[in-house]
Amino acid sequence: MLDDPSAPITTTAQPAAIIHITVPRDQIQEVMGPAIQEVIAAATAQGIGPKGPVFANHFGMTPGIFNFDVGVPVSGAVQSTERVIPGEIPAATIIRTVYTGPYEGLGEAWGDFQDIIEGQGHTLGPSLWERYLSGPECGGDSSTFRTELNQTIIPS
Repeated sequence: MLDDPSAPITTTAQPAAIIHITVPRDQIQEVMGPAIQEVIAAATAQGIGPKGPVFANHFGMTPGIFNFDVGVPVSGAVQSTERVIPGEIPAATIIRTVYTGPYEGLGEAWGDFQDIIEGQGHTLGPSLWERYLSGPECGGDSSTFRTELNQTIIPS
C-alpha cells in the first residue's frame, strides 16, 4: 500500500556512511543484510551514528543490475574502513511516499509510484532512494514494514 505522494520537495544533502554495491538483481538479498550490518557497525564504532534510518540510494534502474549505496546518516566525518566510505543522501528535488508491506513488493510499489508521478506531469530524475523506517527489527509481520520511497524529478 502506498501513501499519497508528497508535493515536490527540495532536500539538502545529508552526510552518511556508505558502502557502494553493484550486483545482479538476484543477489540483492545476499549482500544487503551484511552491508547494512557493516555500515551500522562502522558508524557506531566511530561515534557518529546512525543518525536516522538505513537507506539505499539507487543510481538508475538497469534491468537485472542493482547499482546503489547502502548507508546510514551520520553526525560527523566518516573515516574509511574496509568497504565503508564517506557519502551522502543527495540534495535533490523529489517526490516522496511511504510503502507499507513486505520488501518483495517494493518493485511493484516503485512502478506504481513512478506512474503516479508521471501522471501528475513530472519528469522522473535519474536516481531514487529508499529509507527503511520499520522492518524485521519491529517483528515478523512483513505486512507492517514501512519503506519511504524518494524519487528525484527534473524541476520544470
